This record gives sequence, structure tokens and C-alpha cells, in this order.
Amino acid sequence: MTQDLISGPFQPKELVRYSRHILLPEVGLAGQRRLLESRVLIVGAGGLGSPLAFYLAAAGIGRIGLADFDRVDLSNLQRQILYGTDDVGRQKVDAARERLGQINPHVDVRLHPERLVAANARDILSDYDVVIDGTDNFPTRYLVNDACVMLGKPNVYGSVFRFEGQVSVFGIPGGPCYRCLYPDPPEAGAVPNCAEGGVLGVLPGTIGSLQATEAIKLLLGKGEGLIGRLLLFDALEMRFRELKLRRNPACPLCGEAPTILELTDQAVACEAPAAAGAPIPEISPAELRQRLAQGAPLCLLDVRTEWEWAICRLDGARLIPIHALAGQVDELDRSAEIVVYCHLGRRSATGVALLRGRGFDRVSNLTGGIDAWARSFEPGMPRY
Repeated sequence: MTQDLISGPFQPKELVRYSRHILLPEVGLAGQRRLLESRVLIVGAGGLGSPLAFYLAAAGIGRIGLADFDRVDLSNLQRQILYGTDDVGRQKVDAARERLGQINPHVDVRLHPERLVAANARDILSDYDVVIDGTDNFPTRYLVNDACVMLGKPNVYGSVFRFEGQVSVFGIPGGPCYRCLYPDPPEAGAVPNCAEGGVLGVLPGTIGSLQATEAIKLLLGKGEGLIGRLLLFDALEMRFRELKLRRNPACPLCGEAPTILELTDQAVACEAPAAAGAPIPEISPAELRQRLAQGAPLCLLDVRTEWEWAICRLDGARLIPIHALAGQVDELDRSAEIVVYCHLGRRSATGVALLRGRGFDRVSNLTGGIDAWARSFEPGMPRY
């Protein structure tokens, strides 16, 4: 190898570190140099963000941005392999940067420890070549998509739920965007909450690795990407399927006559549903605590599953899982004041709507569920 070939950003140890890349004709020294000069933003440092960050750092991406405002929770460790038990309670991006530095100290890890919203999305995304969507909620997913289209940035999309995952690449000129597939976010209550539906722990590893592969191919300009293709993975059946996607000429964002011209913050799709258009009566953890301290004769109704009940519960509560509530309504006292709760407040809101539809007038939903109660008043209560 002549001296002029190794001139540039490479040090001798870097040549060894990236040697298996450099040996590939499709990468070589020029391709590895391109990776070292690239900037990639990962939105969401959770289940998908973990394998993404690991592999991009190992590959030698010059700058990796991490956008996440959350802290490490014990329930994250089943799938968010960036973190260990000692990281519980830490800011995710801080723990992630420390771990990535151990993998590759040459990578510049930039932190964005704030919630991505319409007001800051352009500023954050504009400094990167490729944006990777590792989010787990619809508002941020649509915001990332919209910002990428407006800024002309490739958007490597991925999502996981239970045993299934999806991967695609949006935002490429002439190709589809996420809104070509789903023009509008689902209505509140139309989809299960991510924290309540569950996910197979290894699934984000599969999908995140595919996203990292697509990002690296984009940066290298090599191979056939998932542009105009939606890759579907079923872990239970161990099958991949592929759907062809086309840019929708009537897409409100990237179509021929776009109507979405500015970034906006979408309504949260996992908010509590309303009963026949009426608002769901709610009670905050602080209000419930005060009422209980005053001796109010409240009926606490837990609509979670039996395994959740075994983890933690409110004293004096009664368990009727949400799937069984309709068949056990007559077991409840219609004259009692009932407070319904679940993990985060979504299933209990559905339960409140059901009870109100059956003639229960004195029923309310515990805002934020038992998780909010634990955070506010019982720090020793197990959280999940």
C-alpha cells in the first residue's frame, strides 16, 4: 500500500480497525473515508437506537447525533442493549455516549437531550447527512418524516411492535415518504400504546441492524436500498415480506400540490380515547391521594393483566382485566365512585368509556396510571 493511498484521516490503528471494510471493493479506503466524514442523526436512543448506535460507531461514522430526552428505566434493559443496570436513572444520551466511546473513541457523539418538536426539528436535523428514525411514537415519526422531506434528508425508517417490524427509506427525491404510506396519524386510541403492547426483546436488534445497513449503503452510494420498498419481518414465522411503495402524487407533503408547508406537532396518537366524543373524566395522582387520605369511599378498579397486578398494585384495588370488563360490569356497584387505573392510563380510559356507556356516572380515569402514582408517591414501588 503506497503512502498516498493511506494519506488522509487514517492513522495506522484506524487502518487495522476498519481493515475488514477496506478489504471490500465496494468500500475500500475511499468508502471508509466517506464514512469517517459522514454525519448521522439517530432519533430515539431506545430499542432501535441501541443497535443503530453500536453498529454505526463501530463502522466509523464520523459524527453520530443522539436525540432523546428520556432516562434509562429498568424496563428498558430487556431490549435497549446500550445500557446496563448501573445506568438506570441516568439520561440515556449521557450513558449512550459513554458506551459508544468504549466501542470507538474516534467517533464524535453529539447529544440532543431534548424532545424533538416542530420548533427545534429543523435546527437539529439540518446538520446531518442521514436521519434514522428509531422512535416509538407517531407524533415524532411524522415530525421526522416531514422535516426530512422539507430539508431533503434521507429518512431511514424502522418500527417494531410485539413480534413484527418494518424498515424502509423515505425522503429520497422521486421516492415516497411516510405520508405516502400513511397520510395522517391514527386517531387517539386507534393503536395500542407501545409500552402496553410489548415487544420481543431481540426484535429491535434485527430491525435496527437493517436500518444501520441501509444508512451505511446510502452514505457509500452502494447497493440497492429500500427506496420504494417496505420490508416486513415476522419474528414468530421467521419470514420477510416486501411491499412495493410508490410516491403518491396526492401526498399532502411530497405530492404535486403539497398542503403541508410547515412543521407542526401532531396530536399524540396514544392519548386516552373519548367516549362518544365526550371527554374522559380524570383524576390526578395527587387528587386521588388526597381523596384517599380523607377517607373517601372510592372503588379502585385495576384493568391491567394478572401479571402486571403481580408486579404492583394500589392498596384496596380490585382487578378486572380490560378484556373481561364488559362481561363483569354487573359485579360493580353503580352508585359507587370508581377510579379506574392501568399502567399508563390508556386502557383505563377505555374502561371508563365502557362503564359510562353502561350507565356508570361516577367514574374517572387515573391520569398517567399506576406508573404516575409510583413516580409521584411511591418511589419504592416496582415500575415496568
